[in-house]
Amino acid sequence: MRPARTLAAALAEEVLVLDGGLSNQLEAQGCDLSDALWSARLLADGPEQIEAAHTAYVRAGARVLITSSYQATFEGFGHRGIHRKEAADLLAGSVELARAAADPAGREVWVAASVGPYGAMLADGSEYRGRYGLTVRELERFHRPRIEALAAAGPDVLALETVPDTDEAEALLRAVEGCGVPVWLSYTVEGGRTRAGQDLAGAFALVAGLDQVTAVGVNCCTVDEVDLAVEIAAEATGKPVVVYPNSGERWDATTGRWRGAATYDPRRVREWTAEGARLVGGCCRVGPDRIAELTRSLAAGPP
Repeated sequence: MRPARTLAAALAEEVLVLDGGLSNQLEAQGCDLSDALWSARLLADGPEQIEAAHTAYVRAGARVLITSSYQATFEGFGHRGIHRKEAADLLAGSVELARAAADPAGREVWVAASVGPYGAMLADGSEYRGRYGLTVRELERFHRPRIEALAAAGPDVLALETVPDTDEAEALLRAVEGCGVPVWLSYTVEGGRTRAGQDLAGAFALVAGLDQVTAVGVNCCTVDEVDLAVEIAAEATGKPVVVYPNSGERWDATTGRWRGAATYDPRRVREWTAEGARLVGGCCRVGPDRIAELTRSLAAGPP
């Protein structure tokens, strides 16, 4: 069952809790994600695991579920011998699995179809650098087919997420034109700038005046980046702000391990909402326990 309200209408009335990292929850369930397709592999090999992960976040209080399509592309599936029709069905399946987890919740739960950056398909960490050497038009051509496939599955919103630079943001915004589904745009940032080093005010300003864009903000960054980003996003666009940072641990590609301590403090959510955040959650390494804490902290009211 779809929510009675659009996501935009809900955000005008209340702050909504997003889910946390899908991959870490799948790993907690015993799934092996050591594959270039990452969690998207389970769309074909273990869809019940994906639905179970979504369900864990619904039980933790999440009101918005982000689908498992972040790293799902026609090109990536093609490299695994999955033909185009089957790939389109798997993309649509990502929306259906999230909806199946949302339906028994007994409250409105929105489904956000994840559209990850071009670099996610490469599976080499380049989504944290951007500037792939492709033109905006080339990036638009890459993104449009899967956006069309995801939009046809009927999500409540498209999450254009972990975007590292303004070229890819522009390409994504072009690619969603006419798809009939609202979107949010979320950059990954470092040092108060996009990962490609661009000014955040200018990056956020790309969506100013675009009615299709429901919210704008940041994800897949450290918690320390959030406060400034929320302030700039709200001022540059006048739109609701979406924030879902990482746990604070850092991935060591050499050892294949996470390093450092988790710094994600769910109590910070009340500061973020005071600054303009309306969609709040977590990204990498933020699990259902943290989302449950965030939900309780939000219910406690202003700091």
